[in-house]
Amino acid sequence: MLTPRENVIETMKKDGHPDRFVKQFEFLGIIPEDVYYMGDYPLIPGNEGYDQYGVFWIMPEGQMGAFPVHDDQHRVLKDITQWREVVKKPAVPPVPAYIDMLKGKIASVDRSRQFVCALQTQGVFERLHALMGMEDCFVNFFEEPEEMHALIDFIVEVELEFAHFMVDLGIEAVLHHDDWGATENSFLSPEMFEEFILPAYKKIYGYYKENGILIVHHNDGWSANLVPYMIEMGIDIWQGVIPANDMPKLLDQTDGAITFMGEIETRLLDVPDWTPEMVKAEVERACRKIGPRRNFIPCLTAGMPFTAFGVGSAVDAEIDRMSAELF
Repeated sequence: MLTPRENVIETMKKDGHPDRFVKQFEFLGIIPEDVYYMGDYPLIPGNEGYDQYGVFWIMPEGQMGAFPVHDDQHRVLKDITQWREVVKKPAVPPVPAYIDMLKGKIASVDRSRQFVCALQTQGVFERLHALMGMEDCFVNFFEEPEEMHALIDFIVEVELEFAHFMVDLGIEAVLHHDDWGATENSFLSPEMFEEFILPAYKKIYGYYKENGILIVHHNDGWSANLVPYMIEMGIDIWQGVIPANDMPKLLDQTDGAITFMGEIETRLLDVPDWTPEMVKAEVERACRKIGPRRNFIPCLTAGMPFTAFGVGSAVDAEIDRMSAELF
């Protein structure tokens, strides 16, 4: 029986021989600390605070994630032309105890079974609209493209600092979040994505690829029209693929150039009143729809292995059941 690491490598090969479905995030030994979210960043429900960019976040009780606040009091960037004076530049913390903690967690990962994986929970596009709000972000792409390019270059510089830091610590993979679509379309047109976002990620992911890092990109929205750019920028696995993207069609079109991870709808299952019957139906639907094809990893579409209401282990068990039946 292949280890999770061996099995995902076989799954990603065009002519590979996996012996079962890869079971969600089992192949990643995720180091959960994102070095730019130190201090009072609210990872705990009911908490609130500022991240290192100066963005104020809240995480209400009963919600699955944190949200940036964009009222007049808290919005960081009200005028894009003032970003150089307003936006704080995060710095990788030189705290020896923190670095020792990261090294300890990295050393604890069994590299024969998992890839040592860094976590970057907000990417370029998400940083932009966290700083200024979604509406202003879209307007500024049209009205202030030069300033947006300059701000993106600044964010890329910060991302590359993080990348250098984590590569030097010995990571083998990165789980990088940046949502690029809603439920029915991408946020940006392919042309605008190509102009603003693609060059940024060719720099960020180019550095990771130069150092042999496996790139897992989380984006749980409709982005089928952006897949050619995902391949161009070097993404190995697109995680979070919702069913609306038509994964069978994407698998045929890409012919092994990228692996798709998702299809199991988090919004349907990670709810307070989930039942084993609900999980069985959704996981079976997903696994039968795609089948034991190369370049497919069944997974909840949310971007982390933990769940809000404890449904993750039930999903794992159903994936095991489908592996036994379909492989």
